[in-house]
Amino acid sequence: MLGSQNSALSRRTFVKGSALAGLGAAAFGSGMLFGCSPESEAPKEEAADDVLKTGATTVGAEETITWGHCAINCPGRCSLKFHVQDDEVVWVDTYTSSDAGFDDPQPRACLRGRSYRRWMNSPDRINYPMKRVGKRGEGKYEQISWDEAIETATTKLQEVIDKYGNEAVYVPYATGVSATTSRPFNRLLNLMGGYLNFYNSYSTAQISCITPYMYGSKGNGGSSFSAAEDAKLVLIFGSSPTETRQGGLTTHYDWVHLRERTGAKIYMIDYRMNDSVMGHSEQWLPINPGTDAALVAGIAHELIANNQVDLDFLHTYCVGYDEETMPEAYQGKNMSYRAYIMGEGYDMVEKTPEWAAVITGISADRIRSLAEEIATTSPLYVNQGWGPQRRSNGEWTAWSIMALPCLVGQIGLPGTSNGTREARNSPSLASMSAGENPIKTSIPCFLFTDAIDHGTEMTSKNAGVKGADALSVNIKYMINYAGNCLTNQHSDINKAHEILADDSKCEFILGIDTVMCDSMNYSDIVLPDLFRFEQTSQIATGSDWGYVITGTACTTPKFERKTAYEMASLMAEKLGVQDEFTEGKTEEDRIKEQYEESREKDDELPTWDEMVERGVYTRAYDPVVSMKKFRDDPAGNALDTPSGKIEIFSEKLLQFTEGWELAEGDTLPGMETLPPIPAYIPEWYGVETTTDEFPLVLAGFHYRGRIHSSWGFLPELKEVNPQEAWINPVDAEGRGIKQGDTIHVKNEFGEIELLAKVTPRVVPGTVAVSQGAWYDGDGLGSVDKGGSINTLTTQRPSPLSKGNPQHTNICEVTKA
Repeated sequence: MLGSQNSALSRRTFVKGSALAGLGAAAFGSGMLFGCSPESEAPKEEAADDVLKTGATTVGAEETITWGHCAINCPGRCSLKFHVQDDEVVWVDTYTSSDAGFDDPQPRACLRGRSYRRWMNSPDRINYPMKRVGKRGEGKYEQISWDEAIETATTKLQEVIDKYGNEAVYVPYATGVSATTSRPFNRLLNLMGGYLNFYNSYSTAQISCITPYMYGSKGNGGSSFSAAEDAKLVLIFGSSPTETRQGGLTTHYDWVHLRERTGAKIYMIDYRMNDSVMGHSEQWLPINPGTDAALVAGIAHELIANNQVDLDFLHTYCVGYDEETMPEAYQGKNMSYRAYIMGEGYDMVEKTPEWAAVITGISADRIRSLAEEIATTSPLYVNQGWGPQRRSNGEWTAWSIMALPCLVGQIGLPGTSNGTREARNSPSLASMSAGENPIKTSIPCFLFTDAIDHGTEMTSKNAGVKGADALSVNIKYMINYAGNCLTNQHSDINKAHEILADDSKCEFILGIDTVMCDSMNYSDIVLPDLFRFEQTSQIATGSDWGYVITGTACTTPKFERKTAYEMASLMAEKLGVQDEFTEGKTEEDRIKEQYEESREKDDELPTWDEMVERGVYTRAYDPVVSMKKFRDDPAGNALDTPSGKIEIFSEKLLQFTEGWELAEGDTLPGMETLPPIPAYIPEWYGVETTTDEFPLVLAGFHYRGRIHSSWGFLPELKEVNPQEAWINPVDAEGRGIKQGDTIHVKNEFGEIELLAKVTPRVVPGTVAVSQGAWYDGDGLGSVDKGGSINTLTTQRPSPLSKGNPQHTNICEVTKA
């Protein structure tokens, strides 16, 4: 093992002795050792001092500029402008228009993107291939050669395929890279006979699952935020664009532009007074987390009771609102949405505003006044973020919010939306083909630890297995590329650790990343990745403005880092499929070829050479009005639901889930099937199921200082974005907690330590902790001093999509 003799080096001595002041020669901390630089690579001390003082390798050296882009799974994926001297990045700029006017398209990078120089030059940067020399999860590694790393990884892959079959191989969900060539390992594995697929994402499993049941695949996109400028009333459920989409175009045009241009009232419905409430927003409507569907039900009752629903719209465009619109086989059984709301079916509870008030924390009078505004104000624009659906009842929460504009016929008209998240426009770029996967079996991505631990017990009825009735084998080999979802972004980190640390279960894990996040500590072999801006790369994204960013390598590769395409090519060579993998093309060849394919379909795109020179190409789009064609001609533009209409009652869902194995709390009280209508289902760990031991609800949110866990280790960003638990003064006072106190948040799954943010900006009875903080514990049962909320979340999936319910938790808070 490398360098126990080096472990006593001071930080100052280490930085001076590492190549070019912190390019990541070595890192010490949390018991982890990263690939150290050989002594011969160390620069002269004087040069290192110059770096420390000036941030440049040679003061006054000729500067070059290259374009790149952020490749994290963030909607922005903004432009990055690298200023380079002597093959070192000296500062990171971004795109701005000539006069920086309010209406000019500017895909500017946020604070996180502009801090990339610190990440790419971090002493935590992985520089060499490494192999594990301790137990899984301990983070003990030693440097090895590329030959040994590739030999070990490919030999183990072939052994697993020969012994267990290709279904035992898996590429887990990850969010660390988003680009047009981000799936080289999938391509490699397909050439080797395939691998176990996954479906869903950690972000949107519930809403992505339920929306096609209601709107089909053709009508499931919302209107753009620019369309909301024509609205008179805007309802935003659980979304904070200024925190989740900080890039210059995706925030500026997706939210700030709307906020400043619209004359509508904007109501933000959230358990937190989030940062997006600031400014034009008319009012924050504080709501207990996980109860949005109850609020909608209370509003629906008021609309029905006062004859304020749009029956013409409901009878023309919808199925399942009332008996008149129910499928013939289900008529006369009180299974319509109206029957549920009025207490005539299902749980036989009338969903009055008083009923909803007890659950939501919003008074009955306020629910009535909101219903009156909804009934009498048009256009109405209803929008939801992804937070409300990331819960144990998330499918029905999302469905309920989508039902709200249907009740008053506010769909398909100018200034309206269909209750889903807003539309975003972008030029379309072709991506590198991964080929066809011979294995057709897939699992929900959130259940990969179950598939390691007891995969052969997972079936289509109890775990959402698709393409087969059941898994034939447990996961035995994983390639974790640019992902921190093995532990940190998964749930119940302690349970995940227990499963992953046992190398008799998953026998081999290949990890590829830029730094050693917690999930990388479970790798048997670690390979050092390059950022997308350290290689040729391309991305397309946008909002009301779309854009393409084409980047070239800002510097030459440092140490022994390689692109993922190079790594997969080396593995392909060892496995005898290199010709099929590369087809004689470099990664840059493929990017250019893909771009030319895109230009054949979109002749407005500039030439490749023009794109490289420009770096950033922008394009304006007209406002998108969701489902306008369907509203104009429902017969000629029928949805691809079974009925061709909006399905507020889904016979398809009822039939698909027949015979499923459900756990207590998965459905409405007294029901044995999942509700085929938008209903409120109390959460397993929610406002109605707190206990004496854990009396507070715990919910997560996205944070300015990170996207998921990316950037979560940078000291500078941690300093200005400290990890805090938001707690209402009412809850803090009784526990003797004051602003800035160190506190512990605990439940049955674990315990975390962080700072207290005592604020009325969170509803009483609820604690809010931002997701993505890096886990910092000493093993099972220890206190996580990093404050990762997933130390406290359950691995039990939501019932329909088998998705991530990470905002569904209860807890207790104590002063440390």
